[in-house]
Amino acid sequence: MSSPRAKKVAVVPGDGIGPEVIESALAVLEAARADFEAVPLEIGYGRWKKTGQALAEEDLETIKECRCVLFGAITTPPDPGYRSVLLLLRKELDLYANIRPFSGPKLDLVIVRENSEGLYSGIEELGEEESRTVRVITRKGSQRIAEKACDLALRRKKLTIVHKANVLKSDHLFLSTCRRTAEQRGLAHEEMLVDAAAYNLVVRPERFDVIVTTNLFGDILSDEAAGVIGSLGLCASANLGDKYALFEPIHGSAPDIAGLGVANPIGAIRSAAMMAEWLGLRQVAGRIAEAVARTLQQGIKTPDLGGSCSTREMTEAICKYLRS
Repeated sequence: MSSPRAKKVAVVPGDGIGPEVIESALAVLEAARADFEAVPLEIGYGRWKKTGQALAEEDLETIKECRCVLFGAITTPPDPGYRSVLLLLRKELDLYANIRPFSGPKLDLVIVRENSEGLYSGIEELGEEESRTVRVITRKGSQRIAEKACDLALRRKKLTIVHKANVLKSDHLFLSTCRRTAEQRGLAHEEMLVDAAAYNLVVRPERFDVIVTTNLFGDILSDEAAGVIGSLGLCASANLGDKYALFEPIHGSAPDIAGLGVANPIGAIRSAAMMAEWLGLRQVAGRIAEAVARTLQQGIKTPDLGGSCSTREMTEAICKYLRS
């Protein structure tokens, strides 16, 4: 899967169904003749159980050398003081933009989620009688996520700024920054409270095109959008910074179905396609997207979509289309 000058990609299968869906993603990339060098890393709960450390310093250095990560799913160790590996990577690599595309019969939209601050800033006080989490909104964080969203919206139709400024006063800074950025770019936009956005995603999903919002709101709305199109297993995401990128399905590690061979690999495969595009392999990305769409049209579906195909059968069908 590599030539002497191929770009290196850190491959992190992780825990639960992570190894299964990443195996599928790698098989599809190979069938599509994607040229890169995979650098496997053992990171996550399994590593923590063996060594007491989910992410080692040398792993982080390897990831920085590669600059690109294909990520499965990780189970966070059951320790209240242990921070999520994914949140650590987002912070260390400054992956401030979480891009989550959704397409289906009822909707075609992209959620652009601020990925580095908000309620996921990691500023917390834990106590037996009271605990606190600090919600951080900065002008810099709001400005750069607004720019990313506007870049996408200019290639599509319109921008919806989702917030809760009527209750959360910190959202005034986010809202005003996004509004000003859209106005400066001459971009059609609307503003919507997050509860109204949640409602409209179900009853009028076609009204949305690009949504830009804060960290927690983006996390919740993207799971709702996944429900509208049919399954978390279908959904991909990119975590982007100015220097590094990490690509992952939006589902979790799903330990209850790990090893059963029924996990939907499409989220991981679509994430691999997004990665291919970031690497400059646009033809590969387009071929994978087409192969996934054609496979689903043929009624080849895993149990989460009402089908009976295994992870392997779904993967083989996509690979067969790519090789034909």
